[in-house]
Amino acid sequence: MSYFRSHKILFLLFLSILFFFTSNIQPAPPLQDVSEYEKRLIEITGQITDIRKKIAQEDKRKTSVLSRLNSIGLNKTLIKKEIFLYNTQMQKADKELVSLQNNIPILEERLQKEKQAIEKILVTLYKFGKFSYLDFLFQVEDVSHLISESKNLSLLAQSQDRIIAEYLTTLTDLQTSRESLGTKKLEISRLIQKAKEKRQDYSGQEKKYQSLIQEIDRNKETHLKTLDELKDRAEQLQNLVKKLQREEISLPYTLVPLYEKKGNLPWPLTGRIVTRFGPSRHRRFNTITQNNGIEISPQKDTVVKTIHAGRVAYSDYFEGYGYLVIIDHGMTYYSLYGHLSSEFLVEKGDFVKEEQPIATVGEFGSLKEETLYFEIRYKTDPVNPLQWLKRR
Repeated sequence: MSYFRSHKILFLLFLSILFFFTSNIQPAPPLQDVSEYEKRLIEITGQITDIRKKIAQEDKRKTSVLSRLNSIGLNKTLIKKEIFLYNTQMQKADKELVSLQNNIPILEERLQKEKQAIEKILVTLYKFGKFSYLDFLFQVEDVSHLISESKNLSLLAQSQDRIIAEYLTTLTDLQTSRESLGTKKLEISRLIQKAKEKRQDYSGQEKKYQSLIQEIDRNKETHLKTLDELKDRAEQLQNLVKKLQREEISLPYTLVPLYEKKGNLPWPLTGRIVTRFGPSRHRRFNTITQNNGIEISPQKDTVVKTIHAGRVAYSDYFEGYGYLVIIDHGMTYYSLYGHLSSEFLVEKGDFVKEEQPIATVGEFGSLKEETLYFEIRYKTDPVNPLQWLKRR
């Protein structure tokens, strides 16, 4: 066998090896899908913006006791949202960190294979480089062989360019991934510190809130001013219910009238009643307050549920009641749920079923403790909820 033919066989063997290496190099997997976190971050950011607007509105009414109370409560809600935002950012960063950590060994392995492929190409080109074109021309048997070998050499040159380009791309990806890994670790560390600082801020706001509650309870002037403001908010709520009553409702299914279930309605929350319906007397100042609903202090579960099927007629912040949901049960019957968290599980216009979760108990609204404020109304008149709920 001629010297050229032996190199020809070696060359063809090398192309097979080269094809084996390049075809078995798997691309690095993409980063894990983090779109769910990105959507959640957009949602939380929108909620934070909305709460800040409400705080700005309350700050304009600095002389109002309720506004001071609501402003502190909204700041507590804001801080909790910010902590939630940082925690979600940490979860997203953790997921990206794991992806980077998993990706780097794959890139390193791919880089090594590409490096070996390049070395083999360079060795082959070096060996073929010992022949001049004239030597190569004289040693071929016919023109068809010459054309065939020329194509093989062109293929080799093209493979060389491609493999080198892939090698450089992998090298860049590896360097970027290593840099990103360090950046993600630093980002997570900063988010942990921010969340820690926010928890301290929340503790400070909670102390301010409790201090103002105590002032309302112990200072007669502040107490009387608060009662006047609460009376004004109750009138505003009455006007809201009147407005809702004028809006027509059409349910998509046959509804059992609320009055037929009087005395057998499920409780919106399991807990202890801390404020009862009707007039109540302040133990220190001997003042009378008319309560249009009841307040329930939650036990273990803070999830608030509907007492009957209907349509959500209102779901927003309402001064004096915190975050509020009103459900229209048809035939001018309504149930009202106040002192809720800002993250509703339902929206205005939604149709709800009996005992469907609508929110959780919120951070503020009550002058006593963390409670759910609950009313039942016929037309615009509040009725005693304890006469409508199941006996316990």
